[in-house]
Amino acid sequence: MSLPPARLRAVRGLALTATVLLTVSGCLTREPERAAAEPGAVPPSTEHRTPERTPALTAAQAQDALITVADLGVPWGPTEGVATWRDGLLKAATDMPECQQLLDALYTEELFGDVPGTRAVTALDDGDQGGQLRYQVATRGQAAVNRTLAWLNGLPQTCGRFTAETQSAGPQDVEVAELELPQVGDARQGLRITLTGEPATEDDAYPVLTLEVAAVRAGEEAIVVTNGTLGEVSKDATDQALELGTQRLTQIREQGRARA
Repeated sequence: MSLPPARLRAVRGLALTATVLLTVSGCLTREPERAAAEPGAVPPSTEHRTPERTPALTAAQAQDALITVADLGVPWGPTEGVATWRDGLLKAATDMPECQQLLDALYTEELFGDVPGTRAVTALDDGDQGGQLRYQVATRGQAAVNRTLAWLNGLPQTCGRFTAETQSAGPQDVEVAELELPQVGDARQGLRITLTGEPATEDDAYPVLTLEVAAVRAGEEAIVVTNGTLGEVSKDATDQALELGTQRLTQIREQGRARA
């Protein structure tokens, strides 16, 4: 049975409307399914933003963070050059690989190895005792500094006592012990190292080189102090250098963030 023209047009209009509604409904239904299939997608308003990293320490900032003669006072003064005992005693060899790594680090004064990064170094001499203190500020990153601190922490067990051969001072009895440090920075580790050689004559005392080595992590930076002398080292100078140096580095970092 054929429908009148007016009725036929009305039926076709209803069919078209139904088709459009079904299409829109299908799109609305599929959109949440697509979003659910992409778990990494988040609304822009709730997307997590990575906090900005602290700018790297500049060469000028590292230089300003160094300690000075005024910080330690008498008897410390500007260095007159490399300590006389460095080549004679620290340029040594042993058949224990990890202990050799320690000797090499002491001689080159590079606990973190020769890696790129901002660095500033100063040295002071104790004219009364023939001692020398070397102070270093370096940007190495938390992971690298923590690895070095962990290595230093294990050395009193792996290299507590061993023998090292020198070219000019003969064999040295080396002892490595943990050194207590002031509570500065975010993490820290210290060693007290003694090298005892043979006396030149029966009437001479046993020559002893004492070294204090301290490393402190403060944020992304590291402070390294090496304080050595033939005889008794000044522990007060080591602690004072660490305390004043860490405080100065923190202040310089805060000033840099305020200007950023």
